[in-house]
Amino acid sequence: MDLYPPIKRVLEGQGYEVKAEVGAADVVALRGSEDPVVVELKLSPSLALFYQCIARLAVTDAVYMGFVHQPGKRGQKSRKQVISMARRLGLGVMTVRFSDGFVEVHCDPGPYTPRKSLKRKAAMIREFARRTGDPNAGGQTRLGLVTSYRQDALRCAAHLAENGESRGAQVARAAGVPTATRLMRDNHYGWFERVSKGVYALTDEGRAGLVHWAYSWEDP
Repeated sequence: MDLYPPIKRVLEGQGYEVKAEVGAADVVALRGSEDPVVVELKLSPSLALFYQCIARLAVTDAVYMGFVHQPGKRGQKSRKQVISMARRLGLGVMTVRFSDGFVEVHCDPGPYTPRKSLKRKAAMIREFARRTGDPNAGGQTRLGLVTSYRQDALRCAAHLAENGESRGAQVARAAGVPTATRLMRDNHYGWFERVSKGVYALTDEGRAGLVHWAYSWEDP
């Protein structure tokens, strides 16, 4: 699909004079004494397209990335991610619908100040404070991370391994895990089994977990 004609039509409708392939830019639009508008075109968003647009910021602040509008949930998700990144870089985003050439401007270029999430910030600080030591290697995948929740589960498992089946309240006090009863009841890792009301024992998976995660939860 040729993206240029519909984008040129929209810009001309806003009073711009538009020309293609001017210098290194795919599309350049001028209106009076205003700074030029530059649009870099690709059939789909890519890292190369971001690089091109960032390079054009040396010429003007009004830089857009243009690509084909992909329908459906997958296209919507991808587009949302691209728009989020573009906003952070001060770039605009426009798409062209394949079926009828409709051009949609999703965001305009401009300074970006991200909104801070106090909830996420508090959760991060809480997890930092609760975690014992620094058991993870920076940059590793989410699978196999040692979280404060896993460390609490290991403390409960260690108590049961040493003392046998125990009441949740007893584990909570001895292991220093106030949520021990709920944690063992939820049994997220399959390490615990309920033997009677409020009483839990360690499973074979729990014993294996203590071996596998050794030294990842005790005080350094």
